[in-house]
Amino acid sequence: MNNEFTFTVKSLIFDEHYRPSDNTRITTNFANLARGESRQANLRNALKMIDNRFNALASWDNPNGDRYAIELEIISVDIDIAGSGEAFPSIEVLKTNIIDHKTGERTEGIVGNNFSSYVRDYDFSVVLLDHNKGKPQFSIPEGFGELHGKLFKHFVNSSAYKQNFKKRPVICLSVSDSKTYVRTENQHPVLGFEYEPNESSLTEQYFKKMGLQVRYFMPPNSVAPLAFYFFGDLLNDYTNLELISTISTMETFQKIYRPEIYNANAVAGKRYQPNLKNQDHSLTQIVYDREERSRLAVEQGKFAHEHFIKPYQTVLEQWSANYA
Repeated sequence: MNNEFTFTVKSLIFDEHYRPSDNTRITTNFANLARGESRQANLRNALKMIDNRFNALASWDNPNGDRYAIELEIISVDIDIAGSGEAFPSIEVLKTNIIDHKTGERTEGIVGNNFSSYVRDYDFSVVLLDHNKGKPQFSIPEGFGELHGKLFKHFVNSSAYKQNFKKRPVICLSVSDSKTYVRTENQHPVLGFEYEPNESSLTEQYFKKMGLQVRYFMPPNSVAPLAFYFFGDLLNDYTNLELISTISTMETFQKIYRPEIYNANAVAGKRYQPNLKNQDHSLTQIVYDREERSRLAVEQGKFAHEHFIKPYQTVLEQWSANYA
């Protein structure tokens, strides 16, 4: 059954000249920034924020704070089901590359930044909403996220992934505003202080089905912890520069579209509960349309149902039932 799934990996440089392709998920953060009158200023400013944050964290042997730059690639993954020849846009992420101006070296960073998926949109914006419509108490439908999780693990274990990436992905997300996080004494030189949540979130459970575990860290000079989803050993499988590339990229995007949390004027304390209604925050000079992002997530969830889940339902169910 596994041979009936073929992945194709495509790459596109994300810089100030980037324009979204026709099949890009517009809800993807980088695509949202790259539209409208402010598109080029948005991109230029966001990329500069990433470089500045990277150099601030990689301060050793970097007296002027300008040794490094981050080059970003948009990685698009299409999936062909049952040899149909029709490619469905499965996953889209950013991959970091680290440019060292001092040595001239270009080093591969981490793939997984700004993770987005049509099937995840389908799960959260269609399946979950339909399941809870008209019900007095929220619940999670049986088998929620299992297909998405298996497809993701299948891709990470595929030859297509291994031919394109040296290490397994790390997905960095915002913390949940419905949970409380407590700072521990564990401190990493780059990731910062570790936080632990008071309970598991739906996102944690969803990503666990993708084979990922999670740890929460607040990097130096950050104002809130970030959620790092990973395989293996986050602290030892990646170099400091690789980790910094993910932190600088994702913290920048979080400041842009979650300023209430990540651009707050007060730093998270020992006990921290994120608040999306926090008024004590600063805005970046970057235009981001959050309302449109939410609306399009529903539309793209329906697109996934119409063009992927429904036409291949039998094949997908059989494959999922036999996937080890």
